[in-house]
Amino acid sequence: MIKILITTFFITCSLFSDEVLIVGIAGGSGSGKTTLASKIHNEFPNSILITQDSYYKDLSNLTLAEREQVNFDHPNSIEFSLLFDHLKSLKNGHGVIIPLYDFCTHSRTKQTIEVEPAPIIIVEGILLFAIEEIRNLFDIKLFVDTDSDIRLLRRIRRDMNERGRELSAITTQYLSTVKPMHDAFVEPSKRFADLIIPEGGENKIALDFIVTNLRSRH
Repeated sequence: MIKILITTFFITCSLFSDEVLIVGIAGGSGSGKTTLASKIHNEFPNSILITQDSYYKDLSNLTLAEREQVNFDHPNSIEFSLLFDHLKSLKNGHGVIIPLYDFCTHSRTKQTIEVEPAPIIIVEGILLFAIEEIRNLFDIKLFVDTDSDIRLLRRIRRDMNERGRELSAITTQYLSTVKPMHDAFVEPSKRFADLIIPEGGENKIALDFIVTNLRSRH
């Protein structure tokens, strides 16, 4: 299986543009995809890192109580049309303005981030491969595959420490939306990956392999 995955990766890489590479990194919540994306980004000063989370739809027209009832793990919660336009613009050498999302209020902030084009564009998010139009933009598709119990523990720690959420709310959301949406959209999208990586950013062999391939092209 490993040989097949690596062979597919090399064959796909040979078709990439020599000017701009778009790397998509998907996987379940808490899988380690953000860590992997950050480590790849740190290896290439001329790269940019974009997160799917920035593209949650603006729900400022709803009350906070109404926002808390939204299924944020369903593809409909993401403004994929804007992400598509931004990736196409960056691919064509044009800068974009990316929104900032506040997980505490479940809405976009008034601040934005101006991003300039770069030869390597890294995008990470749980649903990237579930949307065909987005999936087709990636020159390299990496899926981080991590056991569900590890992902859940990481999510609990992140949401409590970084987003100020209570354990009861985290577990309720996990059982009602996170796990069902993972099973319906995230896990099935794994079949579109060029390379499946266990444990994400902690997999040094996989990280070295990816970095070596990217360096051979830039």
